[in-house]
Amino acid sequence: MGGGSDEDGGIPPAAPREPILAPDSLQDGGLRRDRLMAALALMIGVGLLFAIPFALREGSPFFLPLTAALVIAIALVPMLEWLERHRMPAPLAAFVCVLLFLSIANIALASIVVPAWQWMQRLPESIPKIQHNLEPLIRFYSRLERFVDKTLNNFASAPVRQPETIAVSPPRSLLDLFSTSAPSALLEMFFAILVIYFFLSGWTRLRRNAITRRASFGGAMATARVIQDVVDDTSAYLGTITLINVTLGAIVAGALWAIGMPTPLMWGGIVTLLNYIPYIGPVLSALLLAVGGLMSFADIWWALLPAALMIGAHLIEANVVTPLVVGHRLTISPILILVSLSFWGWVWGTPGALLAVPLLIIIQTVLNAAGKPDIAGFLFEHGTLVSHPGETHTHRRQSRDQSG
Repeated sequence: MGGGSDEDGGIPPAAPREPILAPDSLQDGGLRRDRLMAALALMIGVGLLFAIPFALREGSPFFLPLTAALVIAIALVPMLEWLERHRMPAPLAAFVCVLLFLSIANIALASIVVPAWQWMQRLPESIPKIQHNLEPLIRFYSRLERFVDKTLNNFASAPVRQPETIAVSPPRSLLDLFSTSAPSALLEMFFAILVIYFFLSGWTRLRRNAITRRASFGGAMATARVIQDVVDDTSAYLGTITLINVTLGAIVAGALWAIGMPTPLMWGGIVTLLNYIPYIGPVLSALLLAVGGLMSFADIWWALLPAALMIGAHLIEANVVTPLVVGHRLTISPILILVSLSFWGWVWGTPGALLAVPLLIIIQTVLNAAGKPDIAGFLFEHGTLVSHPGETHTHRRQSRDQSG
Protein backbone atom coordinates (compact mmCIF):
# COMPACT_ATOMS: atom_id res chain seq x y z
CA MET A 1 0.00 0.00 0.00
CA GLY A 2 2.79 2.41 1.06
CA GLY A 3 4.82 1.53 -1.99
CA GLY A 4 1.81 2.08 -4.24
CA SER A 5 1.06 5.42 -2.66
CA ASP A 6 4.65 6.47 -3.22
CA GLU A 7 4.41 5.67 -6.88
CA ASP A 8 1.08 7.46 -7.18
CA GLY A 9 2.52 10.46 -5.36
CA GLY A 10 4.90 11.22 -8.24
CA ILE A 11 8.16 10.53 -6.44
CA PRO A 12 10.96 10.77 -9.02
CA PRO A 13 12.15 7.34 -10.12
CA ALA A 14 15.68 6.17 -9.54
CA ALA A 15 16.61 6.35 -13.23
CA PRO A 16 17.14 10.14 -13.39
CA ARG A 17 19.65 9.94 -10.54
CA GLU A 18 22.25 8.28 -12.79
CA PRO A 19 22.64 11.20 -15.27
CA ILE A 20 22.79 13.55 -12.29
CA LEU A 21 25.67 11.64 -10.73
CA ALA A 22 27.38 11.02 -14.05
CA PRO A 23 28.10 14.68 -14.92
CA ASP A 24 30.11 15.03 -11.73
CA SER A 25 32.57 12.34 -12.72
CA LEU A 26 32.42 13.24 -16.40
CA GLN A 27 33.02 16.89 -15.53
CA ASP A 28 36.15 15.98 -13.58
CA GLY A 29 37.26 13.77 -16.44
CA GLY A 30 36.45 16.54 -18.91
CA LEU A 31 38.56 18.99 -16.99
CA ARG A 32 41.45 16.57 -16.94
CA ARG A 33 41.08 15.82 -20.64
CA ASP A 34 41.07 19.52 -21.54
CA ARG A 35 44.13 20.18 -19.44
CA LEU A 36 45.84 17.24 -21.11
CA MET A 37 44.91 18.50 -24.58
CA ALA A 38 46.14 21.98 -23.70
CA ALA A 39 49.43 20.59 -22.39
CA LEU A 40 49.85 18.40 -25.49
CA ALA A 41 49.06 21.30 -27.83
CA LEU A 42 51.50 23.53 -25.94
CA MET A 43 54.28 20.93 -26.10
CA ILE A 44 53.69 20.34 -29.81
CA GLY A 45 53.70 24.09 -30.46
CA VAL A 46 56.91 24.60 -28.50
CA GLY A 47 58.50 21.66 -30.29
CA LEU A 48 57.61 23.11 -33.68
CA LEU A 49 58.79 26.53 -32.58
CA PHE A 50 62.22 25.13 -31.80
CA ALA A 51 62.37 22.73 -34.74
CA ILE A 52 61.36 25.08 -37.58
CA PRO A 53 64.40 27.42 -37.31
CA PHE A 54 66.83 24.50 -37.48
CA ALA A 55 64.91 23.02 -40.42
CA LEU A 56 65.03 26.37 -42.24
CA ARG A 57 68.73 26.71 -41.50
CA GLU A 58 69.66 23.21 -42.61
CA GLY A 59 67.43 23.48 -45.67
CA SER A 60 68.68 26.92 -46.68
CA PRO A 61 69.69 25.79 -50.21
CA PHE A 62 65.98 25.26 -50.84
CA PHE A 63 64.15 27.61 -48.46
CA LEU A 64 66.33 30.71 -48.92
CA PRO A 65 65.99 31.08 -52.73
CA LEU A 66 62.32 30.10 -52.51
CA THR A 67 61.55 32.71 -49.85
CA ALA A 68 63.59 35.43 -51.56
CA ALA A 69 61.89 34.67 -54.88
CA LEU A 70 58.42 34.85 -53.32
CA VAL A 71 59.17 38.18 -51.63
CA ILE A 72 60.55 39.63 -54.87
CA ALA A 73 57.60 38.27 -56.84
CA ILE A 74 55.09 39.78 -54.40
CA ALA A 75 56.86 43.13 -54.72
CA LEU A 76 56.60 42.88 -58.53
CA VAL A 77 52.86 42.08 -58.54
CA PRO A 78 51.72 45.74 -58.90
CA MET A 79 53.88 46.13 -62.01
CA LEU A 80 52.51 42.84 -63.36
CA GLU A 81 48.93 43.97 -62.81
CA TRP A 82 49.66 47.32 -64.47
CA LEU A 83 51.02 45.53 -67.54
CA GLU A 84 48.03 43.18 -67.62
CA ARG A 85 45.63 46.13 -67.44
CA HIS A 86 47.33 47.42 -70.59
CA ARG A 87 46.35 44.24 -72.46
CA MET A 88 49.69 42.47 -72.12
CA PRO A 89 49.39 38.66 -71.71
CA ALA A 90 50.33 37.30 -68.31
CA PRO A 91 53.35 35.23 -69.48
CA LEU A 92 54.78 38.18 -71.39
CA ALA A 93 54.11 40.58 -68.50
CA ALA A 94 55.85 38.18 -66.10
CA PHE A 95 58.82 37.94 -68.47
CA VAL A 96 59.08 41.75 -68.65
CA CYS A 97 59.02 41.99 -64.83
CA VAL A 98 61.73 39.35 -64.45
CA LEU A 99 63.84 40.96 -67.15
CA LEU A 100 63.58 44.36 -65.47
CA PHE A 101 64.55 42.87 -62.12
CA LEU A 102 67.56 41.07 -63.62
CA SER A 103 68.67 44.27 -65.37
CA ILE A 104 68.60 46.21 -62.11
CA ALA A 105 70.45 43.41 -60.31
CA ASN A 106 73.07 43.34 -63.09
CA ILE A 107 73.63 47.10 -62.86
CA ALA A 108 73.95 46.89 -59.07
CA LEU A 109 76.41 44.02 -59.38
CA ALA A 110 78.55 45.87 -61.91
CA SER A 111 78.61 49.08 -59.86
CA ILE A 112 79.30 47.47 -56.48
CA VAL A 113 81.08 44.13 -56.82
CA VAL A 114 83.74 45.09 -59.37
CA PRO A 115 85.06 48.19 -57.49
CA ALA A 116 84.74 46.37 -54.15
CA TRP A 117 86.92 43.59 -55.52
CA GLN A 118 89.58 46.14 -56.40
CA TRP A 119 89.37 47.66 -52.91
CA MET A 120 89.88 44.25 -51.37
CA GLN A 121 93.00 43.73 -53.48
CA ARG A 122 94.33 47.11 -52.31
CA LEU A 123 93.67 46.40 -48.65
CA PRO A 124 96.95 44.56 -47.79
CA GLU A 125 99.13 47.29 -49.28
CA SER A 126 97.06 49.97 -47.56
CA ILE A 127 97.74 48.66 -44.06
CA PRO A 128 100.72 51.01 -43.44
CA LYS A 129 98.62 53.98 -44.51
CA ILE A 130 95.80 52.95 -42.20
CA GLN A 131 98.28 52.46 -39.39
CA HIS A 132 99.74 55.92 -40.03
CA ASN A 133 96.27 57.51 -39.99
CA LEU A 134 95.32 55.74 -36.77
CA GLU A 135 98.52 56.65 -35.01
CA PRO A 136 97.15 59.82 -33.30
CA LEU A 137 94.17 57.92 -31.99
CA ILE A 138 96.38 55.07 -30.85
CA ARG A 139 98.57 57.47 -28.89
CA PHE A 140 95.51 59.07 -27.34
CA TYR A 141 94.04 55.76 -26.25
CA SER A 142 97.06 54.13 -24.70
CA ARG A 143 95.27 51.00 -23.61
CA LEU A 144 93.99 50.47 -27.11
CA GLU A 145 97.41 50.97 -28.65
CA ARG A 146 98.82 47.53 -27.87
CA PHE A 147 95.70 45.75 -29.11
CA VAL A 148 95.52 47.71 -32.38
CA ASP A 149 99.26 47.40 -33.02
CA LYS A 150 99.14 43.69 -32.44
CA THR A 151 96.14 43.27 -34.69
CA LEU A 152 97.60 45.41 -37.47
CA ASN A 153 101.02 43.77 -37.22
CA ASN A 154 99.51 40.31 -37.37
CA PHE A 155 97.46 41.34 -40.36
CA ALA A 156 100.35 43.10 -42.10
CA SER A 157 102.88 40.34 -41.41
CA ALA A 158 100.89 37.65 -43.13
CA PRO A 159 102.22 37.63 -46.70
CA VAL A 160 101.24 34.00 -46.96
CA ARG A 161 97.64 35.11 -47.42
CA GLN A 162 98.58 36.95 -50.66
CA PRO A 163 98.85 34.15 -53.20
CA GLU A 164 99.12 34.90 -56.87
CA THR A 165 95.68 33.41 -57.44
CA ILE A 166 94.11 36.63 -56.07
CA ALA A 167 94.50 38.09 -59.55
CA VAL A 168 91.25 36.42 -60.64
CA SER A 169 89.02 38.95 -62.36
CA PRO A 170 85.81 39.83 -60.49
CA PRO A 171 82.38 39.04 -61.95
CA ARG A 172 81.19 41.91 -64.11
CA SER A 173 77.62 40.72 -64.69
CA LEU A 174 75.13 38.14 -63.59
CA LEU A 175 76.33 35.89 -66.41
CA ASP A 176 79.88 36.05 -65.06
CA LEU A 177 78.58 35.39 -61.57
CA PHE A 178 76.67 32.34 -62.82
CA SER A 179 79.72 30.97 -64.64
CA THR A 180 82.08 31.47 -61.67
CA SER A 181 79.69 30.24 -58.97
CA ALA A 182 79.52 26.77 -57.57
CA PRO A 183 76.97 24.46 -59.23
CA SER A 184 74.76 24.59 -56.14
CA ALA A 185 74.70 28.42 -56.13
CA LEU A 186 73.97 28.40 -59.86
CA LEU A 187 71.04 26.05 -59.36
CA GLU A 188 69.71 28.14 -56.47
CA MET A 189 69.75 31.36 -58.50
CA PHE A 190 68.19 29.66 -61.52
CA PHE A 191 65.53 28.12 -59.26
CA ALA A 192 64.74 31.53 -57.76
CA ILE A 193 64.36 33.12 -61.21
CA LEU A 194 62.02 30.34 -62.32
CA VAL A 195 59.94 30.71 -59.15
CA ILE A 196 59.59 34.46 -59.75
CA TYR A 197 58.52 33.95 -63.36
CA PHE A 198 56.01 31.16 -62.76
CA PHE A 199 54.59 32.89 -59.70
CA LEU A 200 53.97 36.07 -61.68
CA SER A 201 52.68 34.31 -64.80
CA GLY A 202 50.13 32.37 -62.74
CA TRP A 203 49.34 35.11 -60.24
CA THR A 204 45.90 36.04 -61.59
CA ARG A 205 44.78 32.41 -61.79
CA LEU A 206 46.24 31.64 -58.35
CA ARG A 207 44.41 34.53 -56.72
CA ARG A 208 41.14 33.66 -58.46
CA ASN A 209 41.34 30.03 -57.32
CA ALA A 210 42.19 31.04 -53.76
CA ILE A 211 39.07 33.23 -53.63
CA THR A 212 36.53 31.15 -55.57
CA ARG A 213 37.30 27.91 -53.72
CA ARG A 214 36.12 29.29 -50.39
CA ALA A 215 32.89 27.75 -49.11
CA SER A 216 31.23 31.03 -48.14
CA PHE A 217 31.04 34.56 -49.48
CA GLY A 218 32.52 35.93 -46.26
CA GLY A 219 35.47 33.56 -46.53
CA ALA A 220 36.05 34.56 -50.14
CA MET A 221 36.00 38.26 -49.24
CA ALA A 222 38.34 37.70 -46.29
CA THR A 223 40.76 35.75 -48.51
CA ALA A 224 40.69 38.47 -51.16
CA ARG A 225 41.31 41.13 -48.54
CA VAL A 226 44.26 39.26 -47.04
CA ILE A 227 45.87 38.68 -50.44
CA GLN A 228 45.44 42.31 -51.40
CA ASP A 229 46.78 43.54 -48.05
CA VAL A 230 49.87 41.32 -48.33
CA VAL A 231 50.59 42.58 -51.84
CA ASP A 232 49.88 46.22 -51.01
CA ASP A 233 51.87 46.31 -47.77
CA THR A 234 54.87 44.38 -49.10
CA SER A 235 55.11 46.23 -52.41
CA ALA A 236 54.49 49.60 -50.73
CA TYR A 237 57.20 49.00 -48.15
CA LEU A 238 59.77 47.68 -50.63
CA GLY A 239 58.92 50.39 -53.16
CA THR A 240 59.16 53.31 -50.76
CA ILE A 241 62.20 51.93 -48.94
CA THR A 242 63.94 51.28 -52.25
CA LEU A 243 63.26 54.85 -53.37
CA ILE A 244 64.52 56.22 -50.03
CA ASN A 245 67.62 54.00 -50.04
CA VAL A 246 68.52 54.84 -53.64
CA THR A 247 68.14 58.54 -52.88
CA LEU A 248 70.28 58.18 -49.76
CA GLY A 249 72.93 56.28 -51.72
CA ALA A 250 72.94 58.92 -54.45
CA ILE A 251 73.34 61.74 -51.91
CA VAL A 252 76.19 59.93 -50.15
CA ALA A 253 77.84 59.16 -53.50
CA GLY A 254 77.61 62.81 -54.51
CA ALA A 255 79.10 63.97 -51.22
CA LEU A 256 81.94 61.45 -51.49
CA TRP A 257 82.63 62.55 -55.08
CA ALA A 258 82.81 66.15 -53.87
CA ILE A 259 85.50 65.35 -51.28
CA GLY A 260 87.52 63.21 -53.72
CA MET A 261 86.69 59.71 -52.42
CA PRO A 262 87.52 57.03 -55.03
CA THR A 263 84.66 55.01 -56.58
CA PRO A 264 81.80 57.03 -55.07
CA LEU A 265 79.18 55.02 -56.98
CA MET A 266 80.34 51.83 -55.29
CA TRP A 267 80.03 53.40 -51.85
CA GLY A 268 76.61 54.77 -52.71
CA GLY A 269 75.53 51.29 -53.79
CA ILE A 270 76.84 49.78 -50.56
CA VAL A 271 74.94 52.38 -48.53
CA THR A 272 71.80 51.66 -50.54
CA LEU A 273 72.06 47.90 -50.08
CA LEU A 274 72.95 47.90 -46.38
CA ASN A 275 70.25 50.42 -45.56
CA TYR A 276 67.69 47.66 -46.17
CA ILE A 277 68.91 46.17 -42.87
CA PRO A 278 67.48 48.38 -40.09
CA TYR A 279 69.80 49.57 -37.32
CA ILE A 280 72.69 47.26 -38.26
CA GLY A 281 73.09 48.21 -41.93
CA PRO A 282 73.89 51.91 -41.41
CA VAL A 283 76.47 51.01 -38.76
CA LEU A 284 78.19 48.61 -41.17
CA SER A 285 78.12 51.27 -43.88
CA ALA A 286 79.76 53.82 -41.58
CA LEU A 287 82.46 51.31 -40.57
CA LEU A 288 83.21 50.41 -44.18
CA LEU A 289 83.37 54.08 -45.14
CA ALA A 290 85.74 54.69 -42.25
CA VAL A 291 88.05 51.93 -43.50
CA GLY A 292 87.79 53.30 -47.04
CA GLY A 293 88.60 56.80 -45.83
CA LEU A 294 91.62 55.55 -43.92
CA MET A 295 92.82 53.82 -47.08
CA SER A 296 92.30 56.94 -49.25
CA PHE A 297 93.29 60.01 -47.23
CA ALA A 298 96.41 60.86 -45.26
CA ASP A 299 94.80 63.01 -42.55
CA ILE A 300 92.83 61.20 -39.84
CA TRP A 301 90.02 63.76 -39.65
CA TRP A 302 89.68 63.95 -43.42
CA ALA A 303 89.70 60.13 -43.54
CA LEU A 304 86.79 59.94 -41.09
CA LEU A 305 84.77 62.51 -43.04
CA PRO A 306 83.09 59.91 -45.36
CA ALA A 307 81.72 58.01 -42.38
CA ALA A 308 80.55 61.27 -40.77
CA LEU A 309 78.77 62.31 -43.98
CA MET A 310 77.01 58.95 -44.15
CA ILE A 311 75.93 59.11 -40.50
CA GLY A 312 74.56 62.63 -40.93
CA ALA A 313 72.62 61.69 -44.06
CA HIS A 314 71.25 58.57 -42.38
CA LEU A 315 70.08 60.49 -39.31
CA ILE A 316 68.10 62.87 -41.51
CA GLU A 317 66.67 59.96 -43.51
CA ALA A 318 65.71 57.84 -40.49
CA ASN A 319 64.21 60.63 -38.38
CA VAL A 320 62.63 62.91 -40.98
CA VAL A 321 62.27 61.38 -44.44
CA THR A 322 61.24 57.78 -43.67
CA PRO A 323 58.55 58.65 -41.08
CA LEU A 324 57.18 61.31 -43.42
CA VAL A 325 57.10 59.09 -46.53
CA VAL A 326 56.21 55.71 -45.04
CA GLY A 327 53.74 57.13 -42.53
CA HIS A 328 51.88 55.21 -39.86
CA ARG A 329 50.46 52.49 -42.09
CA LEU A 330 53.67 50.47 -42.23
CA THR A 331 54.93 51.38 -38.80
CA ILE A 332 56.39 48.29 -37.13
CA SER A 333 57.43 47.83 -33.53
CA PRO A 334 61.22 48.18 -33.13
CA ILE A 335 61.22 45.13 -30.86
CA LEU A 336 59.63 43.03 -33.61
CA ILE A 337 62.17 44.34 -36.11
CA LEU A 338 65.07 43.42 -33.84
CA VAL A 339 63.63 39.96 -33.17
CA SER A 340 63.05 39.40 -36.88
CA LEU A 341 66.57 40.61 -37.72
CA SER A 342 68.19 38.35 -35.14
CA PHE A 343 66.07 35.35 -36.14
CA TRP A 344 66.42 35.52 -39.91
CA GLY A 345 70.03 36.70 -39.66
CA TRP A 346 70.83 33.63 -37.56
CA VAL A 347 68.94 31.34 -39.93
CA TRP A 348 70.24 32.64 -43.29
CA GLY A 349 72.95 35.19 -42.53
CA THR A 350 73.07 38.44 -44.50
CA PRO A 351 70.36 37.40 -47.02
CA GLY A 352 68.10 36.58 -44.09
CA ALA A 353 68.73 40.00 -42.56
CA LEU A 354 67.79 41.63 -45.88
CA LEU A 355 64.54 39.63 -45.96
CA ALA A 356 63.72 40.14 -42.28
CA VAL A 357 61.47 43.19 -42.55
CA PRO A 358 59.51 42.09 -45.68
CA LEU A 359 58.87 38.69 -44.07
CA LEU A 360 57.79 40.42 -40.87
CA ILE A 361 55.31 42.55 -42.85
CA ILE A 362 53.86 39.49 -44.60
CA ILE A 363 53.52 37.49 -41.38
CA GLN A 364 52.07 40.45 -39.49
CA THR A 365 49.51 41.12 -42.25
CA VAL A 366 48.33 37.50 -42.29
CA LEU A 367 48.12 37.33 -38.49
CA ASN A 368 46.17 40.58 -38.31
CA ALA A 369 43.61 39.12 -40.72
CA ALA A 370 43.49 35.60 -39.28
CA GLY A 371 43.63 36.68 -35.64
CA LYS A 372 46.56 36.42 -33.30
CA PRO A 373 46.56 33.35 -31.03
CA ASP A 374 45.57 34.02 -27.43
CA ILE A 375 47.94 31.64 -25.67
CA ALA A 376 47.04 32.83 -22.17
CA GLY A 377 43.34 32.41 -22.88
CA PHE A 378 43.93 28.99 -24.37
CA LEU A 379 45.85 27.82 -21.32
CA PHE A 380 43.89 29.44 -18.52
CA GLU A 381 40.37 30.01 -19.89
CA HIS A 382 38.46 28.31 -22.68
CA GLY A 383 41.19 25.91 -23.69
CA THR A 384 41.62 24.53 -20.18
CA LEU A 385 38.20 24.49 -18.47
CA VAL A 386 34.85 23.31 -19.79
CA SER A 387 32.95 25.51 -17.35
CA HIS A 388 33.75 27.96 -14.61
CA PRO A 389 34.70 26.62 -11.17
CA GLY A 390 31.52 28.11 -9.70
CA GLU A 391 29.42 26.11 -12.15
CA THR A 392 31.31 22.93 -11.25
CA HIS A 393 30.70 23.54 -7.54
CA THR A 394 26.98 24.12 -8.23
CA HIS A 395 26.68 20.89 -10.17
CA ARG A 396 28.37 18.95 -7.37
CA ARG A 397 26.13 20.48 -4.70
CA GLN A 398 23.02 19.69 -6.74
CA SER A 399 24.24 16.14 -7.23
CA ARG A 400 24.76 15.69 -3.49
CA ASP A 401 21.31 17.15 -2.74
CA GLN A 402 19.62 14.89 -5.27
CA SER A 403 21.46 11.77 -4.06
CA GLY A 404 20.50 12.60 -0.48
